Amino acid sequence: MALKEKDEVKKIIFFLKEIGIDVIERELEDTFLPGLDLGANCIYVDYTKLLYPGDLLHEAGHLAVTVPEERKLVGTSKISKDWPTQGDEIAAILWSYAALHHLQLPVEFVFHSNGYKGSSEWFITNFTSGNYIGLPLLEWMGLCLGNDRAEKEHRMPFPAMQKWIRD
Repeated sequence: MALKEKDEVKKIIFFLKEIGIDVIERELEDTFLPGLDLGANCIYVDYTKLLYPGDLLHEAGHLAVTVPEERKLVGTSKISKDWPTQGDEIAAILWSYAALHHLQLPVEFVFHSNGYKGSSEWFITNFTSGNYIGLPLLEWMGLCLGNDRAEKEHRMPFPAMQKWIRD
């Protein structure tokens, strides 16, 4: 079965389009993550080179946590030289955890052993035990609520998201 026909991949593509992130199939040269590249409000995917489909969610996280003014510059020479910042990176990692939780995918689907500079198991251990590194940042971005605020507002706490894309 072709990678793009797998249920998990179709579920991710549908979700991303639903929240406003286009996934565009095209042939790609060598990229940082095999088979993936980012553009303005979109992810380019080359299914012949994509090794880990869960990386789609991580890359989507980068777009989702970026302010709209910069999101439309992703993939161009006009994007800030320091994009993504370290804060953006941790926010994208935590966002991708929320997305896999929402899509009911196994945590290893995104946090595979060949990703995250050897720290996948560390992220899995922390996130599955409720230690959400970067949560104050996602909350500040208006994307989710921590336990205390969610309880006060009678809403669902992280990993539930209040919205998926930063305003």
